[in-house]
Amino acid sequence: MDHLAQDLKQMGLNSGGGAIRTRVQRTRGLQLIARELRALGHVLPSARSIKDIHIQKLVAKWTDDGLATGTIKNRVSWMRTWSRNVRKGSVIPKSNADLGIELRATFKGNRAEATRLAQYASLNERDQLAVRLQMAFGMRVEESILFEPETAVQGDALHMKASWCKGGRARVIPITHERQRELLDELRTFVGTRCLVPEGMKSVVYRRQLDRRTWAAGIRDKHKHRHWYAQWRYRKLTGQECTAAGGKPFEQMTAAERRADYRARQTITRELGHERRQITDAYLGYRFARRQGAA
Repeated sequence: MDHLAQDLKQMGLNSGGGAIRTRVQRTRGLQLIARELRALGHVLPSARSIKDIHIQKLVAKWTDDGLATGTIKNRVSWMRTWSRNVRKGSVIPKSNADLGIELRATFKGNRAEATRLAQYASLNERDQLAVRLQMAFGMRVEESILFEPETAVQGDALHMKASWCKGGRARVIPITHERQRELLDELRTFVGTRCLVPEGMKSVVYRRQLDRRTWAAGIRDKHKHRHWYAQWRYRKLTGQECTAAGGKPFEQMTAAERRADYRARQTITRELGHERRQITDAYLGYRFARRQGAA
């Protein structure tokens, strides 16, 4: 392992925040980038040696290799973490468009679906609680198993710690329904002051076990639970369906409905742990009819 790879390994694991799974993925990604730079003839003595020419050549290589737009964006995101950590954030443009990375269609059809009791009844209690947290609060799988109710529940909201969340983005999720409180009470009874990861077991091991057991139970897409939560929240906040579920597009809304739509999308974006409202289009559908038709 050369000096650059060593620097990036330490950076990936210890900088940028995020849950364990996020840090591991970022570390592996940065290690891959170090190998690719070497293959391109750029032997950097340290992480501080990054320059704009390096990102340009890497993006050109990834594009030529036919990598998906989402994959390229993830790798650029890892490089932004790298450049920020060595105080050279300006070497990478803030906009992906400036790097020649094409826009991708955010909305790819309605994936929202709640898993019914009959389907997850075959799971053990621990796994059931994880699945139910994903539906009730829009948590990612990793967040649902790391979540500690004793720490997070504060009044009428869940305060999600950065170390549980993707990208290290702490957030607040409101508690708005009695059934959510009932679930939290069940969870407290089961885990006490801990999380759902069994004592003495690493979270990555339990995550693999959970994935295997839910797959065997026929639950093949757990991310659909976040879509379901987002659309449920949209109905609660606006009183109508979002465009993904057949609701009215922006062009057909009244002025009051447009304002409610905008506020709801902003709120749901924060609750899901995203930074840009456009990402929430994947859950709620595009606001405008012309974009729906183009997708």
